[in-house]
Amino acid sequence: MTSYVVQRNGREATAEELAPLAFAGFAHMTAMQVRDGGVRGLDLHLERLRTASLAMFGQALPDDQVRSYLRTAVGGSPADHSLLANVFSGAGEFTAADHPLNVLVRTSPATSGPTGPLSLAAVEHERMLPELKHVGEVAKTYYLRQAVARGFDDAAFVDRRGRFSEASIWNLAFWDGEAVVWPEAEMLGGITMTILRRQLEQLGVPQRTAEITPDGLPGLAGAVVMNSWTPGVAVHRIDTTPITAAPEFVELLHEAYAAEPLVAP
Repeated sequence: MTSYVVQRNGREATAEELAPLAFAGFAHMTAMQVRDGGVRGLDLHLERLRTASLAMFGQALPDDQVRSYLRTAVGGSPADHSLLANVFSGAGEFTAADHPLNVLVRTSPATSGPTGPLSLAAVEHERMLPELKHVGEVAKTYYLRQAVARGFDDAAFVDRRGRFSEASIWNLAFWDGEAVVWPEAEMLGGITMTILRRQLEQLGVPQRTAEITPDGLPGLAGAVVMNSWTPGVAVHRIDTTPITAAPEFVELLHEAYAAEPLVAP
């Protein structure tokens, strides 16, 4: 995929600056879709980067500084595009040394993800530091490839207690016919998921959190995956269990997501 810009701290990144990162994996990130030069949930992206920086590095860049780097990249790209922002330390991996933080931003063509419906293979897996969106997670691609080799589209993770948490690069959401059901487990609180939760509340749509297990799937009335690409792609099967088609559920999520305003960095 051709990139529009790759910038380090608001300037075009050089090969010398990028080379060490090709062999490093201690960083965190956020991903967003830019439309008409604006981002939905910009406040949530900034909060994610700040919180993860404090957790991983014990320090964080000011939001205004990070926002200026995003603004520079967005300004040098088409009105609609995808954007990834990685935060890393110049000290690199395998050291506890303090070092100023850097922000690497890459923009690339806009995407809306797959149309679905998707089939998911249930896989027992728990992510390291699940509350952080960090890089270097080989398991995500590994289990995706394993799922595709078995005839599925992707993988959904089940924790050691038998609960669904999230999917490879997705959050999961379910529908019981009346309310949106969010899985109760350790997971990444996705930006799109958080946007939906606050917009669904504004719309007065019932929501609840519950432990979802493979045995409990037949009692549900719909399921979707979501990430920065899309607020909802229908899931029609998890392992051997068929999932009821719920177009009204998918439509509801897209409606709620569209209610979130676009904000320029």
